[in-house]
Amino acid sequence: MSGPQDAAVDEGARRVLEDFLGFASMADRLVARGREAYDGDEMLRLAAEAIVVRIGEAVSRLGDEVVERHPRVRWRPMRGMRNLVAHEYGAVDHGILWNALERDLPREAAEIRRILAAR
Repeated sequence: MSGPQDAAVDEGARRVLEDFLGFASMADRLVARGREAYDGDEMLRLAAEAIVVRIGEAVSRLGDEVVERHPRVRWRPMRGMRNLVAHEYGAVDHGILWNALERDLPREAAEIRRILAAR
């Protein structure tokens, strides 16, 4: 039996979700460099922040209907992290940011792939 979370998305939302997956792919490439490289390279940490901002921006472009139909995706924390990085940059904990990119983002990306696969 399918539920509302199985509903397909419109073309505009599809483009935003595809953008999200592109940003998630960027994060995968950054994480592949390893935690030691990340900790030792300010530019990698800034790149991670930029990826988080782009992800949050993409998520904020989705309409409420899409967000409500797909509650398994943690939309609000992604927007919240974007806001923290963009507006409270002095409070960014790069360990938490790393964990979000390494562990949380792949799970969210997998769920978004599932949404895009629904027809």
